[in-house]
Amino acid sequence: MNQLTIKEPFTVKGKGLHTGLEITATFKPAPVNYGYKFKRIDLEGEPVIEAVAENVVDTTRGTVLGKKNVKISTVEHALAALYAAGIDNCEIEINGDEMPILDGSAVIFADEIARVGLETQEAEKDFYIIKEKKQFKDEETGATITIYPDDGFSVETMVEYNSPILPNQFAMIDDLTEFRQEVAGARTFVFVREIEQLANLGLIKGGDLENAIVIYDKPISQESIDNICDLMKVEHMRLDNLGYINPKPLKWDNEPARHKLMDVIGDLALVGRPIRGRVVAVRPGHTVNSKFTRMLRKEVKHTEIQAPVYNPNVAPIIDINGIRRLLPHRYPFLLIDKIIELDKRHAVAVKNVTVNEPFFPGHFPQEPVMPGVLQVEAMAQAAGVLVLNYLEDPEKYSTYFLKIDNVKFRQKVVPGSTLLLNVSLITEIRRGCAVVKGYAFVGEKVVCEAEFMAQIIKNK
Repeated sequence: MNQLTIKEPFTVKGKGLHTGLEITATFKPAPVNYGYKFKRIDLEGEPVIEAVAENVVDTTRGTVLGKKNVKISTVEHALAALYAAGIDNCEIEINGDEMPILDGSAVIFADEIARVGLETQEAEKDFYIIKEKKQFKDEETGATITIYPDDGFSVETMVEYNSPILPNQFAMIDDLTEFRQEVAGARTFVFVREIEQLANLGLIKGGDLENAIVIYDKPISQESIDNICDLMKVEHMRLDNLGYINPKPLKWDNEPARHKLMDVIGDLALVGRPIRGRVVAVRPGHTVNSKFTRMLRKEVKHTEIQAPVYNPNVAPIIDINGIRRLLPHRYPFLLIDKIIELDKRHAVAVKNVTVNEPFFPGHFPQEPVMPGVLQVEAMAQAAGVLVLNYLEDPEKYSTYFLKIDNVKFRQKVVPGSTLLLNVSLITEIRRGCAVVKGYAFVGEKVVCEAEFMAQIIKNK
């Protein structure tokens, strides 16, 4: 899967939820490996803030990104729409310090993305694959977020409030292609009992009954209600019954839970890479979301490359007989056993290292270690399968080393190891020459890496 950006720019306008100011935000296509970035075009020098977890500076009623003295708040709805659409690279130009709240959901962002369409880019997506359960628990609130291994990306949210109107709700999404229809339209929500405090903190200046679900779940005096109406600059009203007081009905019975699910997706976008895993969030909020995302982001930054996923129960794409048809190598120099991943730009091969390898008696009798040069040779053979597999009559060609660069050996390879050899084309094949980056793994650890150039030559 290749990286994606939007085909053309689009602009949204509206007031900020907390500032109440009119804001214009323009989403623009961005080059490969750019990620999501916000540009404050209203400030001198047009400073840019990367949308990554380490730049989160506040999580009070929204996610706030900051760098030095520059901030952008309420970014989660826009990021959720970008992430759910599979977009990897986008620049957002904004003329204020807060994204427009619009109708309190992400549906306008999602609709605009669908309208302009997506552009496929040259570079491949760099998924971060969850291989073991990871969890963060906020001891103070009891909120937990857990992520499990999965072939795709899914989110489940469970919300719980001490409220007769909004006690417990559940929402989930198994496929992000359903986001626009099933999640994007869910609006943010607030309890009437919270409004006065939030207003006194200088927040929700742009909040109203059109861009937030307002929940009246505990009786308060008419005097307090009048005071809240004055703070919100709306006409006085009577609230005789508990419930939702919006003129528009709920879109779904569990709309608040769906909005929390949207927030989880938007905050997880700050990991900086698309994720493969199943997220279960219990009582989520921006604070716990941010702490969990920061934990994942730290792992991502320290993971140069992940080991391929290897399930020995799955049939190989090319078995040993297919390899023998592609490569001229034979015993004792055929150093790959099967191919488990293969496309036009990369391949993953498996080499099962046994004590019966012919090089172990001499390297070394008392401490058998696979020679590093043979690890590089094994990577080169995997690369040979990669480039020869797409030629007509591949058996008529061979690949030969022209150059080897940046070789590093990080760990011994010994009998009993299973080598996973991940090779990728660095550039397009030109004039019969392929430039390849290779990594060899044992388990999750890189044991060897190298860059090499090989030439494809027709056999005599």
